[in-house]
Formats: sequence, structure tokens, C-alpha cells
Amino acid sequence: MSDKEDILKTGTTTIGLKIKDGVILASDQRATMGHMIAHSDVQKVYPLSDNIGMTIAGVVGDAQLMVRFMQSEISIYSMKKGSQMSVSAASTLVGNVIRRGFYLGLIVGGYDSTGAHIFSVDGAGGYIESDYTSIGSGSSFALGSLEASYKPNLSKKEALDVVITALNSARKRDSASGDGMLISFIGPKGYEEVPQGQIKTRCGELGFNYPN
Repeated sequence: MSDKEDILKTGTTTIGLKIKDGVILASDQRATMGHMIAHSDVQKVYPLSDNIGMTIAGVVGDAQLMVRFMQSEISIYSMKKGSQMSVSAASTLVGNVIRRGFYLGLIVGGYDSTGAHIFSVDGAGGYIESDYTSIGSGSSFALGSLEASYKPNLSKKEALDVVITALNSARKRDSASGDGMLISFIGPKGYEEVPQGQIKTRCGELGFNYPN
């Protein structure tokens, strides 16, 4: 097995949506090592602060370090400034940090004084704001689903169906994506995780198996 195959990766499908009252961040929960499924309960959606979250795709160690760094930097900023960091500023900071050699693809999303925002951040530090995006090995399948079902000003309920359907499309076709789903909503009241029971129930109603 090569050094590349020895590295634990999140493979993955991650999704970010801008919706009527905030943003949705979502991912599958599989981690791979080469062609082996190494873990099936991996966290890939994280809160960075009360108003900002991030999804991760790439090397697990780099991802965990990036999350800890961003949580610390945003907390320090808030204490110094006495206000929340904007989503745009957080994306700029992530873009600057990732250029130091992190093997990651990230989605930064949140809600601030200017409204809801979703940014994709690539490994070279570039960041682009979008209404919806997907990053990871299953992103091409997820984007096909999102192209067909996304529309501006989705309600939270509508957005959950859109995200669940896109994740299901990816895990059906991408071997590095699968197992459970993590979905979070960030709006005016802050960061909220969608309960696993609610995700499982809605998957069943839509005709999808859960976790696979």
C-alpha cells in the first residue's frame, strides 16, 4: 500500500445551500483509507461559531486541525471586537490558512448582519460565493441533483429534501461517500444540528434507505 493509500481521508460529499432564512450545510459520514472503508461515523460538518459552520473534505488530520484553528481564531476575534465575525471574513481567513499546505476542500457558510452566505474554498486558497455548492469525491453526482432541484428562497423543510436527495444520489454512485448523513442549519438564531431521527424519518418518506 502506498503512502497515499495509508492516509485517512474523508473522500466524501459535502453540500452547502443558501436558503430563505439561512444556510444548510450537509455531508455523508464515511472515511476511507485507499479502497478500504475505515470509518462510518465521521463528523464532516462543524460549527466554527454561533453563526458560522464549515464542511470538510480531504485528509482527516488536516481537517481536524483546520477546525480547531478556525474555532480559536473566530473566538478571539469576537472577544476583541465584541461582535461576530462575518461569513466573508471567515472564508478569507480559511483561504489564507489553507495555502500553508492543507489538503482540503471546504465549504464555509453562515448568517451575519448582511444575511446568509455560502463560500466554497479550494486547496489553493481561492474562495467563491455561491447559492449552492458541493465539494468532495461525490460532488459531481450531488451537483447534478442540486441543479435539478435547487431554487432561490427554499424553505428549511424544502431544503432538507433537496440536500437529502443530493446526498443519496452521491452515495449511490461514489464509493467514498456513504453511511450516515449530517445536516445543520444556520440562521438568525444561530447554529442548529438537524436531529438524526428527523433525517432518518425523512429518508424513509422519500423512499431512501438510511444509513445506506
